[in-house]
Amino acid sequence: MTSGAFTEKDNLAVRSSFERLLTLARGRCRGEEQIALIKKAFELACEGHRGVRLHSGEPYILHPLAVAEIVVSKVGLGYHSICAALLHDVPGNTQYTVDNIRTLFDDKIARLVEGLVNLEKILRTSPAAASESEQAENFKRVLLTMGDDVRVVLIKLADQLQNCRNLDDKTESDRERLLGETMFIFIPLAHRLGLYSIKSELENIWLRYTHPSEYSDIESRIDKDVAQRTRDMDEFIAPISKALEDKGYTFSIKKRIKTPYSIWYKMRNKHVPFEQIYDLYAVRIIFDPLTDDPAAEREQAYIIYSIVGQLYRDKPSRMRDWIRQPKSNGYEALHCTLMSKAGIWVEVQIRSRRMDDIAEKGIAAHWTYKNDGYLSESDSQVDRWLAKVQDILSSNDIDSLELLDIIQDDIVTNEIVVFTPKGDQCSIPKGSTALDFAYQVHTNVGNRAIAAKVNMKLSPLSHQLKAGDQVEILTARNARPNPEWLRFLHTRNARRKLMDFIREYAPDQLAQAEEILREKSESGSREMEEIPVRIVLHGINRPGLTNEIENALKRIDGIQSVEISDL
Repeated sequence: MTSGAFTEKDNLAVRSSFERLLTLARGRCRGEEQIALIKKAFELACEGHRGVRLHSGEPYILHPLAVAEIVVSKVGLGYHSICAALLHDVPGNTQYTVDNIRTLFDDKIARLVEGLVNLEKILRTSPAAASESEQAENFKRVLLTMGDDVRVVLIKLADQLQNCRNLDDKTESDRERLLGETMFIFIPLAHRLGLYSIKSELENIWLRYTHPSEYSDIESRIDKDVAQRTRDMDEFIAPISKALEDKGYTFSIKKRIKTPYSIWYKMRNKHVPFEQIYDLYAVRIIFDPLTDDPAAEREQAYIIYSIVGQLYRDKPSRMRDWIRQPKSNGYEALHCTLMSKAGIWVEVQIRSRRMDDIAEKGIAAHWTYKNDGYLSESDSQVDRWLAKVQDILSSNDIDSLELLDIIQDDIVTNEIVVFTPKGDQCSIPKGSTALDFAYQVHTNVGNRAIAAKVNMKLSPLSHQLKAGDQVEILTARNARPNPEWLRFLHTRNARRKLMDFIREYAPDQLAQAEEILREKSESGSREMEEIPVRIVLHGINRPGLTNEIENALKRIDGIQSVEISDL
């Protein structure tokens, strides 16, 4: 980044970009109050990034403006997310903090910005040329981060796309890092979340930079073939348009050419030359339903398929019915492959307007059709949306996301990632306090803890940690554990270590500690439910074995009493 006073040309570019964003945002906002909040976020971002320029020499504010535009146009999010996109680089790069944002706006926008800052922190702890295993671990952490609000990851996807659009302006190490993250983290995420438009653009950018000669060769072949086939495609579409018009349908037909990445992947995966890519062309029929009845909408798609099928010979083995059985990411459409009069196979995709929006913008678009054309960001609707996303993320659809298989078990656990003062990462259960973290670092650190610094702020040991927090534990040589700590300790491991200390060094406090544990158990805390274990040993007489077994069992969550005896 560089700095320098903006010229009139710079100011014109910024105003033009913001006006374009506002035009898009009005389709997602309810009233001028929400628009006013977006304007306020823009003004704060402008103030924070005043005089700062990108490596390209353009005003830095053009980057968050472009990210916000992607958030609206390609993801379909609302005003909270637009504001967060505009402000995502303000903490850390300017004098303003997340707390300032919380004061000036609201907690929801502040939490989104804080989530983006923490997610960036997670990604930047890996080396520029991270290995596949390191990227897989990063992918796991990204998924754990989205447990609180998936919009954080969706906004980050928009940020990643904008960064990739400007790779020529990046340093070589930044370019290498961004391309690695794109392939191993963000392309699989975009696929999983149904963001086809973002996924395709990221794939093509990745191919253009990592395999430039192959990308250039495929692109030139596409251009040459398209120039020859444009007339053939128009002749293929004409009878379809006439037939649908005669039936009174309102529709649009788009021509689509397979992307360079899709062709490259198929050539490499199927070991076939370019000339044997038979589904190079696709035609998309997007129709307006005659009624609001979902069943009638789907029936209409089948009727259109029957009309098109009477015009051209189809290939039954290539029929795909994603309406009766939608994909796990919400995709719905009918696919069939037809032989044109020119002798080329053409894939025809049949979608309603709703289906097309969902196909391009992913799961977020579902809510557009449940709120009179607006994506509401009320807590109840976002909760349902998050539940849907989490369900998709924890499914077993390996075709959709191969990397997810490796980490599937970890996703369903409520883990978060926090950082030590030196920047080392640590995974701890969600709901953990600073004292839980202290005991996870080392038993002695927990036993001697007196307070914590969370994100450089002095905090009590009972402070509940959030993903991305930087945590430092303050200790004192003469400090001793307090039985009252059991009231806020979250993890079984920390409670066990505290009880071990009390049994050995403060037996006079043991009754008080056990009473606190009993109160917590009776209050209905599921994780405190006691599981009694009885083990009978037969014919084993090794000294110390009983204690080893007892200690090992007590490390398992839920087990608090162990009885071991001879047969």
